[in-house]
Amino acid sequence: MSVCPDRWIRKMSLEKGMIEPFVERQVRSSDDRRIISYGLSSYGYDLRVADEFKVFTNVHSAMVDPKEFDEKSFVDIKTDVCVVPPNSFALARSVEYFRIPREVLTICVGKSTYARCGIIVNVTPFEPEWEGHVTLEISNTTPLPARIYANEGLAQVVFFAASESCETSYADRGGKYMKQRGITVPRM
Repeated sequence: MSVCPDRWIRKMSLEKGMIEPFVERQVRSSDDRRIISYGLSSYGYDLRVADEFKVFTNVHSAMVDPKEFDEKSFVDIKTDVCVVPPNSFALARSVEYFRIPREVLTICVGKSTYARCGIIVNVTPFEPEWEGHVTLEISNTTPLPARIYANEGLAQVVFFAASESCETSYADRGGKYMKQRGITVPRM
């Protein structure tokens, strides 16, 4: 496997719709205000978080169980700035829709700007031939409330190309998170 450079990511996005919408350069400011960067980078793509969040709460005394997920575990919020409570967790989604080629695997990691504030972004790899909005898992590991800025960078996707295509792709297996739109909670 080899890491894919910016020119490959640009070509696959513009010609094959791998990332939509696709931003061809790093954006660091908007309307004379500083923002957390997003867009194409040297060997990856910094995705943006949308303005839809599911913030976990204990208001309904629900149990978090991946086999029987209770949607009363969180509150839905649509906002430009989401406040994640101390030592808490939220789900969000990417602005971008991804279509991963059969010979590619991605690793998605949180941006250092958030990590240096105690905000951890966990996203599983995007497997070959997976497509959809990315569901983002955001942990506030601090004892303080934390702000997450919608429509700004949250995580970086690094693309790895294999020398040959996989035998069985995510699409071939009929993966349960295929073509997800919006924030997708655990499925069994």
